Amino acid sequence: MPCDFDPLLACKLIEIRIEGGDLESETRTIEQPLSSTIADGDGILIDVEALPDGTELITFFDFQRSTPMLLLLVLFVAAILVLGRWRGLGALAGLAMSLMVIVVFALPALLDGRNPVAIALVAAGAIAFVALFLAHGITLATVVALLATFASLAITGALAWIFLTASKFTGLSDDSVGFLTALGSDIDPRGLLLAGVVIGALGVLDDVTVTQVSAVWELKRATPDAGFRDLVQPALRIGRDHISSTVNTLFLAYAGAALPLLLLFSEADQSIGSVATREIVAVEIVRALVGSIGLVASVPIATALAAKVVSSTIQPNTETPPPTTGGTIPPPPQPPGPSRRRSS
Repeated sequence: MPCDFDPLLACKLIEIRIEGGDLESETRTIEQPLSSTIADGDGILIDVEALPDGTELITFFDFQRSTPMLLLLVLFVAAILVLGRWRGLGALAGLAMSLMVIVVFALPALLDGRNPVAIALVAAGAIAFVALFLAHGITLATVVALLATFASLAITGALAWIFLTASKFTGLSDDSVGFLTALGSDIDPRGLLLAGVVIGALGVLDDVTVTQVSAVWELKRATPDAGFRDLVQPALRIGRDHISSTVNTLFLAYAGAALPLLLLFSEADQSIGSVATREIVAVEIVRALVGSIGLVASVPIATALAAKVVSSTIQPNTETPPPTTGGTIPPPPQPPGPSRRRSS
């Protein structure tokens, strides 16, 4: 049968039972294209609009996905707790607090038209503070990792501001930002873009700083006599291996998110140069590059800071080693023999 909203399309009728709202437990029929994947038993979201003639216009809005997402959340929590145990519990608590900072503080402040950059820096600092101490405990090593994270965030934020401004991004390439602007929101799109770069970089920065600080601490425990340079050089080698994989992960994450967009430009037969300079793509490139530079900078910062602190707090082993108990017992000293006199 042809669709009412477009006679050129073929549609089918689907019977639904409404749960919740004024139409609780009532049955209605909605029209959907033949290509619709709605099946018996699916939970869906609908939009009900009252028409002037007293009837309702019911349209399919989206699928109801709470059940599979809740199952995935349970699997995630179980995996973290089984492997991480108490540390995993601390990590989950830190994650919950991070979400709370964003939902309770950052989002309302942004909607009130506050400075997005200041909000991002405060939110990122609070998230790093809570997440690191909950996941790793209140120790000197955690304090060092937190300071290194703050320093790396400052570098990332400065680079993001410089290159987002130099590239003259409007911040309106994201449809969501465009909708907010159309609704009359006082949000600064460019500031919101910068805030997203800062908060997004935090997730990988704290991982690198914690790894580097832990490496320096373990090296000092293994070789108590090691000085500043003796700790920095092997720790930097560990950091180089970590950075190579982390930067690749960061780029792949951005590329995966932009894959449909890249395919769209490829289908339009546009050159890589013209595609890369379009704001909607260039924004992601700048995000990835700025975040990667911040990651690279975090390795020497965390390593040097940790080596300096651990060298001055953990003293080298200067105790006299205990006497050995194994081996052959030396013979007792022999008494001197009788002296002989020469006869004249």
